[in-house]
Amino acid sequence: MMLRLSYLKPIFAAIFKIYMNTFESLGLSQEILEAVKDMGFESPSEVQEKTIPILLEEPTDMVALAQTGTGKTAAFGFPLIQNIDLNSKSTQGLILSPTRELCLQITNELKSYAKHYKNLNTVAVYGGASITDQAKQIKKGAQIIVATPGRMKDMIRRNIIDISKIDICILDEADEMLNMGFFEDIKEILSHSPATKNTWLFSATMPKEVAQIAKKFMQNPKEITIGKKNVSTKNVTHEYFIVAGRDRYNAMKRLVDANPDIYAVVFCRTKRDTQKVAERLIEDGYSASAIHGDLSQNQRDLVMKSFRSKSIQMLVATDVAARGIDVDDITHVINYQLPDEIETYTHRSGRTGRAGKEGTSMVIITKSEIRKIKQVERIIGQSFVAKELPTGDEICKVQLLHLAKEVHNTEINHDIDPYVDQLESQFEDISKEDLIKKFFSVEFTRFHNYYKNAPKLTKPSEDRGGKSSASYGDETRFFINVGEKDGFNWMSLKDFLKETLDLGRDAVARVDVKNTFSFFNVPNDDVEKVKALFEDFKLFGRHVNVEITKDKKKSGGGFKGKRSGKRHSSGKGSGKRDFKSGGRNRDRSVNKSIERRRKKQ
Repeated sequence: MMLRLSYLKPIFAAIFKIYMNTFESLGLSQEILEAVKDMGFESPSEVQEKTIPILLEEPTDMVALAQTGTGKTAAFGFPLIQNIDLNSKSTQGLILSPTRELCLQITNELKSYAKHYKNLNTVAVYGGASITDQAKQIKKGAQIIVATPGRMKDMIRRNIIDISKIDICILDEADEMLNMGFFEDIKEILSHSPATKNTWLFSATMPKEVAQIAKKFMQNPKEITIGKKNVSTKNVTHEYFIVAGRDRYNAMKRLVDANPDIYAVVFCRTKRDTQKVAERLIEDGYSASAIHGDLSQNQRDLVMKSFRSKSIQMLVATDVAARGIDVDDITHVINYQLPDEIETYTHRSGRTGRAGKEGTSMVIITKSEIRKIKQVERIIGQSFVAKELPTGDEICKVQLLHLAKEVHNTEINHDIDPYVDQLESQFEDISKEDLIKKFFSVEFTRFHNYYKNAPKLTKPSEDRGGKSSASYGDETRFFINVGEKDGFNWMSLKDFLKETLDLGRDAVARVDVKNTFSFFNVPNDDVEKVKALFEDFKLFGRHVNVEITKDKKKSGGGFKGKRSGKRHSSGKGSGKRDFKSGGRNRDRSVNKSIERRRKKQ
């Protein structure tokens, strides 16, 4: 008998495993299970398996770390819906999210989850829409409110929303909310909520700010980690391409052309770069559009609708605007520029490789950014593959074979049958081989002619130390008396110089920031423009000194004590800022930059 049971053990184990990997095993209500069936979900994701039973079992606080695209919305949405008292119209659940797009996305998903519940009302509260209309919806009764912090804070201040009786508060994409400077807003919002509520914090990464908010607002939270903290999903391959700064756009074009079926998000650091890159892609015949904070809500909705329907092949976005992008079929993420915050890369790469599919994250960098790749590798727990840009011949071959595949797989339209005889007569004097060549030359010639004359993009030279060579070729190196003490790092100084000088795409290169001074390169043709602009330029109420370096082999050692005391100033001055020629206002502290990002909401 014992022998027979030993044979049955593997069978029972297999059956048990199959049962445990179902939504039925999580303790969900019949109404939610019916909704799950309607949506075609077959089995729960790892984050759902680990969080849902805990959140349904007993009231608790929770910190859950999981990457974007792993099913986090259902992980907190199912238990939240099941905990709502349908007999009460008071607000019982609050979800805070960083952006309007994500707010709307969560709201729509919750409505799908609760479609078989009667009298459950979920309302989205966000900036850029009529506050009067949102107030009317709240007044009708909203058991669940999904909100961006800025609009939520405003509606509480106006006594439109009462969260004094909520049972559950969910902070979704907590790391991004804190990165956008919403810490004080969150503190104020939660000060109007009861101390007895449960707080569920969901985040892709765990920077120290997220740990601080967990410590401040939660009591002995359960901790769930899917994979390792801050790591990227294993479904994504990470690649980087080294180019000269001025070749960044042409390098991106090659990557796009080498992947004919690409369906991608292209990330830029600033709204200005986002718009320019999108416009240039459209001018070059690509199906692209931009999404950033300067667009109205209606414009953003139209862009996202076009992208989801694949009317747009490439979406060029800022990190903030991209928080609401939830599309499972994205094949590539292209990092046109690395983000200011290294942790943000995890969010970017999480746009692809979703729902079990494979994805590729490509990074276009200059020589000086290689060190940043190493930092990203440590954070995401994966290695990058250094790759060479595809050659013109390689791209032409890929495009030709792709066109042939499309023709081969095209379904025949029999409406042309009456004209087949006439078509055949047109080609009677042409051999099969020549006919094929002529047919494909119609499309192929465009690529061939472009890449036949296109400049060769080569990786910039490096010496044995991994640094660029002493010769700057057609560039000139400048000294400027601002640095880390003025609130700059190399990325923010580069952005400031680009916008102030208005030299075009990627004209500012090799930015090297020290404590009280910095260095940067510009093309030789722009030297006089730089000199003229900074001849009488004030920053933080003091004069900015810009000069051509005398020793190109050094990063500043030859300048100690040579300048006037201006560059050693603390930078406080009168506090007045005088930016000319379109330069943007920039506070010395990082908080000013954060404040600008918050205002987009």
